Amino acid sequence: MKYKWAIALWTILALAACSGKASPSALAIEGYFKALVAKDAQKAISLSCAAWEQNAQLDADTFTNYPAKLDNITCNESGQEGIYTLVSCSGKLSLDYNGEIQEIDLADRMYLTVQEGGEWRMCGYK
Repeated sequence: MKYKWAIALWTILALAACSGKASPSALAIEGYFKALVAKDAQKAISLSCAAWEQNAQLDADTFTNYPAKLDNITCNESGQEGIYTLVSCSGKLSLDYNGEIQEIDLADRMYLTVQEGGEWRMCGYK
């Protein structure tokens, strides 16, 4: 009987340890935002699908001109829509437009990811 409890406890602990890991698609979205805040245009573009690269460059250009900060970003896979894996995020993105702070709630959008070249990539939002 003791062994059954020990096995059950180890199983619960193993599942708890695995549940905190973000999916590769969620990590791509987190990485995209972190690259923008770090003003790393090349990284943001490399984390984008081919169809989103021009938008990634526009995003990067905006972030180059204004100080930005990410607060408590967490992203999780939340479903499928056609070819896209949907990712939802929580947290805030703050941009300083000449002393006026604009906060963007990352939960207001659903982010689209696709796998290209063996990597998960940001491919827009809705």
